[in-house]
Amino acid sequence: MKYLFLIFFINFLPQYAGKSLSRDGNYPKTFEDIKKEIAGYSSIAKAIIDLAVHGKAQNRSYERLAVFADTIGPRLSGSKNLDAAIKYMFSALQEDRLENVHLEPVKVPHWERGEEFAVMLEPRNHSIAILGLGSSIATPPEGFVSAEPQQISFLTLLISICALTEDSTGCISCLLASGDRVKMGGDDYPGPLGTKVVVYLKMGAKTYPDSSSFNTVAEIVGSKYPEQIVLVSGHLDSWDVGQGAMDDGGGAFISWEALSLVKDLGLRPKRTLRLVLWTGEEQGGIGAEQYYQLHKKNISNFDVVMESDEGTFRPMGLAFTGTDEARDIVKEIMTLLLPINITDIYDTADGTDIDYWMRDGVPGASLRDDISKYFWFHHSHGDTMTVQDPNQMNLCAAVWTVVSYVIADMKEMLPR
Repeated sequence: MKYLFLIFFINFLPQYAGKSLSRDGNYPKTFEDIKKEIAGYSSIAKAIIDLAVHGKAQNRSYERLAVFADTIGPRLSGSKNLDAAIKYMFSALQEDRLENVHLEPVKVPHWERGEEFAVMLEPRNHSIAILGLGSSIATPPEGFVSAEPQQISFLTLLISICALTEDSTGCISCLLASGDRVKMGGDDYPGPLGTKVVVYLKMGAKTYPDSSSFNTVAEIVGSKYPEQIVLVSGHLDSWDVGQGAMDDGGGAFISWEALSLVKDLGLRPKRTLRLVLWTGEEQGGIGAEQYYQLHKKNISNFDVVMESDEGTFRPMGLAFTGTDEARDIVKEIMTLLLPINITDIYDTADGTDIDYWMRDGVPGASLRDDISKYFWFHHSHGDTMTVQDPNQMNLCAAVWTVVSYVIADMKEMLPR
């Protein structure tokens, strides 16, 4: 019996020499064959690009975001605005005729900023624009005057205030200059230092028990392997100032746009293309962690997880985390974007909400764009629709859609 098995195995080998067996037995096993398969998507990639950048869908993600941002405004975890945003998107995704639109419940932190007020008393009287960092605590109701003021540049007009926990020793607050330098007990930094500065500070921040919230989900169900998932995402919550248009309205809306473009072209990939709009990202990926705990039992069916959360400015390419074999495949997919000259692939995908999956070996991708101005507006009153550019969002949507669709439709999942 052993000899019969050996003879069978020897006869079996030549048929698959230099190849790996696949789920359906039909997958091209050499990289040259994979390149040919990817090249076969050139007409579909061109159709996606034409629709997103030049066609009827031109500016659609921007226009959708503008209505959303102007209607809802900022969407801090636990806020009524975030509740309204989730209801808005649930309805909008249904109206877009996407499939399996549903909400998955999670618990998220609930912190409110409250009143914030600061006045410089010395060396002169001057009102200071302040913005407390998240999870700051309140001052006493009457506020307080700094007892041992640090040396800072009093030319600074915008100061962030970080209130420490009540059991901290030595101080209960610190002043962090935005765009300037502060002396906090070390060497002097450049600036007109040495002047005693006395500040009156009043903050009314409050932390409440965790609130109920939802991750928002929609799909285009796969035609052949519906249980296998290509996930595209952005987070729906935002900071509590500005409009959250950049962080992360843009990422959320180009992810929605990816499904809309695929649907509009009448395409249905082999695998399910799933949109997830995360909640509670700004508090450390709270909603995404609970999503991971709920779905990790099916981790072998997650082909790639993608998140856009660094703005939707001029796209430069794609950042990727995965094996060398998977990277080579994604690099080849990026060549389909040559018509818009966005073909680069970078090391290490970045995304708070997809880190859980990547740490467990699931390939991950994030949009790489020009973030040179990102931190001009990040978590500030400046994060509004004036930051967004419709042409840049069109290009971002094209990149996001081509990559996600091709991966979802290829004969085999990305190797791990």
